[in-house]
Amino acid sequence: MNVSADFSTGAAPRPRAVVFAYHDVGVRCLRTLLAHGVHVPLVFTHEDAAGECIWFESVARHAAWHGIRVRTPADPNAPEIIAEVAAAQPDFLFSFYYRCLLGEALLGLPPRGAYNVHGSLLPKYRGRVPVNWAVLHGERQTGATLHAMTLQADAGPIVAREAVPILPDDTAVEVFRKVAVAAELMLDRMLPELLAGSAPHTPQDAAAATRFGRRSARDGAVDWRRGALAAHNLIRAVAPPYPGAFSRAAGLHLAIWRSLPGPADLAAEAPQLRWHDGIVHALCRDGSVQLLEFRLGAHIASAGAFHREFGERSVPLEPYLESP
Repeated sequence: MNVSADFSTGAAPRPRAVVFAYHDVGVRCLRTLLAHGVHVPLVFTHEDAAGECIWFESVARHAAWHGIRVRTPADPNAPEIIAEVAAAQPDFLFSFYYRCLLGEALLGLPPRGAYNVHGSLLPKYRGRVPVNWAVLHGERQTGATLHAMTLQADAGPIVAREAVPILPDDTAVEVFRKVAVAAELMLDRMLPELLAGSAPHTPQDAAAATRFGRRSARDGAVDWRRGALAAHNLIRAVAPPYPGAFSRAAGLHLAIWRSLPGPADLAAEAPQLRWHDGIVHALCRDGSVQLLEFRLGAHIASAGAFHREFGERSVPLEPYLESP
């Protein structure tokens, strides 16, 4: 039985929504719609990609638990999918961390609007993986934004935003978990107004917009010449479950999963690794980075192992980097 189905109670019919969703934000926001009595007859999500680290919740599983029909089309804008959405007669269309852009035909179907939840404080960080980009750039806050969808991605009028802090040692996944909670809080707060037709719709300031593209494992290469803070921000932006940061030292592959800023007085003109006070530091021109979790080569995975191998001598970090 579809527990979100309408029943003949004599009350006004519940609003209907077709949902496109994926990831933790998709799960939390779908469940929020259901908690507010929205009838969701149909959910579109993605097949999990082969080889991808699936560390997040499954929209398909949660939808199935609620008796909702689930579809995983390769192209949500295909004519047969548009016809299927139209047949569901949605009042609203929602996109929650869905990875495909929805076209004009889909956006024009729901008479009460199409809305998206984006993982940044728009208009900043439009586009792909906004949390990772915010961490990479050293931002001190980000958040979630509920906005009306237009043909231009992430550019529609803003209904609500919910901010979260980014701590100096937060990794991207830690920030993402905050953003997922922020998305739920924001939607829970604003959904009654949205359903009532009284929610604000504030145009975005296009002049303040920033946009970023997708990232790949190759983007985890650390360029130590950019300085200690830039290196630390990159390490935490791509830390597990993302592919991680990497470099080379002593002719060996160096994988780095966790770091902290180190003492500024450990700077060196040429990038290098050095053991100091029980910690391995990467020395840059303007300071140092403490490598808390790393592996150099096949066997050196602790400060103690590094010290046994190299003592207190410096190990050059190689400037020309290749992907793993």
